[in-house]
Amino acid sequence: MNLEKPSGKLGILIPGLGAVGTTFIAGVYAINKGISKPIGSLTQMGRIRLGKRTQLNKPFIKDVVGIQPLKDIAFGGWDVFDDNVYESAMHAEVLDKNLLHELKPELEAIKPMKAVFDKSYAKRLNGTHIKDGKNKMELAEALMEDIRNFKEKHNCERLVMVWCGSTEIYIEEGEVHQTIERLEEGLRQNHKDIPPSMIYTYAAVKMGIPYANGAPNLSCDVPAIVELAKQTKTPIVGKDFKTGQTLMKTILAPGLKCRALGINGWFSTNILGNRDGEVLDDPDNFKTKEVSKLGVLEDILEPELYPDLYKDLYHKVRINYYPPRGDNKEGWDNIDIFGWLNYPMQIKIDFLCKDSILAAPLVLDLALFLDLAKRAGMSGIQEWLSFYLKSPQAPKGVKPIHDIFKQQIKLENTIRYIAGEELITHLGQDY
Repeated sequence: MNLEKPSGKLGILIPGLGAVGTTFIAGVYAINKGISKPIGSLTQMGRIRLGKRTQLNKPFIKDVVGIQPLKDIAFGGWDVFDDNVYESAMHAEVLDKNLLHELKPELEAIKPMKAVFDKSYAKRLNGTHIKDGKNKMELAEALMEDIRNFKEKHNCERLVMVWCGSTEIYIEEGEVHQTIERLEEGLRQNHKDIPPSMIYTYAAVKMGIPYANGAPNLSCDVPAIVELAKQTKTPIVGKDFKTGQTLMKTILAPGLKCRALGINGWFSTNILGNRDGEVLDDPDNFKTKEVSKLGVLEDILEPELYPDLYKDLYHKVRINYYPPRGDNKEGWDNIDIFGWLNYPMQIKIDFLCKDSILAAPLVLDLALFLDLAKRAGMSGIQEWLSFYLKSPQAPKGVKPIHDIFKQQIKLENTIRYIAGEELITHLGQDY
């Protein structure tokens, strides 16, 4: 494989400079200043085994394939509020104020571009920093102009885009999403099934810019965008950052399944008080997130193949907006399992996490791995990055992989493939 080196500056563009986006940007600056370490990032701290296990060769991933250095990154983005990144981070109340004060000059310098926004897709948001356009195609062209200006201003060699905006209302794939021609006509005709996130997606992929979707929105998960990505030789990946409760499910459910333990029910509820929680307090937006969360267990457990263990599984998911918690999400899980001779048991999880702290390293890894994919000549859906996502995008007719351990194997073998190293199959005593 002909892998280009990561020369020059990489621009990371973020639609949605709220809690996640600002936590990510501030974190990279803190790492570059030596204030903190890139905890949670495989591109920075992860190692990978090369060759036989007897050789004990486990270099850093970033040294194996050449990951873009963090000091050579420029940040930009769009938001429905005109706060600069420092102001937005202070408002989000995720990071310590003393840390933000240390980073104030760098963060204040990043001001959001006017966003593409339509309140009907996120009813709880009241954005005012918004682009005008006679139709959605004109808005897409305005985004492309923003992108060209950003690239020139910051002297970037390459760009990537990672959606960190809000969850939009639930939209099902329709006729307008089937071909590039229909999608482009839909943009010109202001078709209701083309949400703002898809306008960003179209703009990025049309320009050959790798795109990751960190929300459960339809976004890039439609045939037209997949076709366009192949035409423009652009890597894409979606959807929905795998952070709190779903991360726990994709760790625990594979373990129960591999030990052939049955599950009668899995009840999950969350309390969350940030802007994401406020948006999800609307039933239409919650539906989008619910669909993303509910598919995980069914795909991992395969009840059609293991009816004695999982055919009667009752899976319930709830998200409750609770302002006092801010970004400090709490996820409760009650799991009713059964074992030998059908004897019942229970597992209970109380995961108190910071949503944006878990999401920020995912933004970094997705951006840097997508840039790697682009430099390696890869295009279309990047299934090997499913590791980071709740509802992984997969080719039509193929079930996505949700088991985080299988996802890890796929990710690591793809890195070995890109690097020209031998894939690991775990066959034979040396493996």
